[in-house]
Amino acid sequence: MSYLIKLHPEITIKSRSARQQMTRCLTGNIRTILRRHDERIRVRDQWDSLRVRLPAGLSPGLTATIEDDLARIPGIQEILAAEDVPFVSLDDIAARLVPLWRPLIEGRRFRVKAKRRGQHDFTSEDMERHLGSALLRAAPSARVDLGHPEVVVPVELTNGRLQVIRARWPGIGGYPLGVQGQALALISGGFDSPVAAWRMMRRGVKTHFIFFNLGGPAHEAGVREVTHHLWARYGASHRVRFLSVPFEGVVGEILRSVPDGLMGVVLKRMMVRAAGRVAQRARIPALVTGDAIAQVSSQTLTNLGQIDAASPVPILRPLLTEDKQAIIDQARELDTARFAETMPEYCGVISRRPHIRTDAQRLDAAEADFDFSVLDAALEAAVATRSDRLGEPAGPLGEVLTVDSPQALSALHAPCVIDIRAPAQQEAAPLEVGEVPLLEIPFYELQERAPALPRDRHYLLFCDQGVMSRMQALHLADRGLDHFGVYRSEPR
Repeated sequence: MSYLIKLHPEITIKSRSARQQMTRCLTGNIRTILRRHDERIRVRDQWDSLRVRLPAGLSPGLTATIEDDLARIPGIQEILAAEDVPFVSLDDIAARLVPLWRPLIEGRRFRVKAKRRGQHDFTSEDMERHLGSALLRAAPSARVDLGHPEVVVPVELTNGRLQVIRARWPGIGGYPLGVQGQALALISGGFDSPVAAWRMMRRGVKTHFIFFNLGGPAHEAGVREVTHHLWARYGASHRVRFLSVPFEGVVGEILRSVPDGLMGVVLKRMMVRAAGRVAQRARIPALVTGDAIAQVSSQTLTNLGQIDAASPVPILRPLLTEDKQAIIDQARELDTARFAETMPEYCGVISRRPHIRTDAQRLDAAEADFDFSVLDAALEAAVATRSDRLGEPAGPLGEVLTVDSPQALSALHAPCVIDIRAPAQQEAAPLEVGEVPLLEIPFYELQERAPALPRDRHYLLFCDQGVMSRMQALHLADRGLDHFGVYRSEPR
C-alpha cells in the first residue's frame, strides 16, 4: 500500500530553496509520526508530492490509524491512497478504475485528470478521454465537466507503472510543524486557547504551553488532558514543554492591592509578564493567546493594548476577529470542546464594574502597591512537563467530604464552616449556618492560614458555586490537610 501526499498550495509557490526546506521538514515529520507504528514505513520526496509506502501485512485497524494520522499532519493538503501496478493497456486501466469510482460519480459532474511520464503511443488527453468514456458507460447518470467538476478522478502513469487512486481525503493544510519557529501559548482549558494554539501549529509554529493554575490539582489535571490531546493529535512530530505556574498567590495579591475595576486587566498583565519572562529565557520570540475582540471586558481594543504593554515579547492572537460560535465550532472539529464543556470555570478575579477602557496611568497606579515578589515566587515554583508525558496520571485527585444541608452539617462532629468568598461577596449575601461556628477567610488567604487551624474539627468550605471550595479542599488534601470539606447551601 502506498499514499501520495499532496503539499499545501502555499508550499508549492515558494522559492526552490524554501520549498526544499519545507518538504524536507514535512518528510521528517511524517517519518517521526508514522514510524511509531512500524519502523518499516518509508517516506520519499518526489518534489511535487511525497510518497508513503507501508509494508505488507499491516492490519486494517493499523492502516486506518496511519491514514487518520496523515490527515492531521500540518503541511499536507491531500492524501491519495494508491495502488502501484504494472501498466498493461488503457482498457486495463479502465477495468481497475470503474469499480472504484463508479459509486462516487453517479449523478454528479466529473472529470478524469491524468498525469503521464515516459514514452507511450498515446497522450495524457487520450488517457482522459478513454477513461472518461468508460466511466460514463458504467455510470450513465454522471456527466463530464472539465471546468467545474464535483469529482476529480486522478490517474498517474510513469513509464511502465500505473498508480490507481482508490481513495482520497483532505489533510489540514498549513506549513510543516517547526519551519516557522516557536511560540509559547497561554492555555486555560476553555474553548479559545486550544483553538488558538492549533492555528499556530497548523501554520508551522512549534508551540509550547504555559498554564496559570488558579484551581489547584483538579484544574491542572483538566488542562494537562486537553493539552496532551491537542499535542498528540496535531503536533506529535515535535516534543514541546508544558509549564504549570501556581498563580493563586498572584490572585490573592491582586485582590488585596488592586482596585476592583482593574483586577481583570491586571491579572492578564501579570500572566503575560510571567509568560514573557519564560519565553525570553527559552529564546521563544512570541506568546499566543485566545483573545477575541470584545469577547470579555479585558479584551476590548484599549485593554488588549494595555495587556500588550506588560509583555516583553510580542503577543499573537489568531482568534482576534472570530465570533465565539465559530471558535466553539472549530473546537468541536478538533475534539477539544468536550474538555471545555466539562471543565468548571476557574475565575481568578471577578470585577463587579470592570473598566473597558483602562489607561496606562491608572494601571501604573494600581500596580504600584502590588508585591512583585509574589510573581517571582510563582515563577520559581513552576513545574515543567514534557509533552509526551502529559498523558501520564499526575496522581489521584481524591474526593472530599461534601455536605449539602444544615441538617447534615449539624450531624458532623465539631463542624465549622469557612466562607471563602471575597469580602464584598460575603457582605452582599451573608451566609447563615445557625449555631455552627462560621469563619470568614477569603480563598486567597486560606492556603496560608489553614495549617494553623485546630485539627480536631471538620472545616467545610463555602463559595457560591462550590467549584472554588472543592478546589481549595482538594488542594489542602494534597498538602496532607484532610479535615477540610465542602458546604453546599444557598446564602440568605
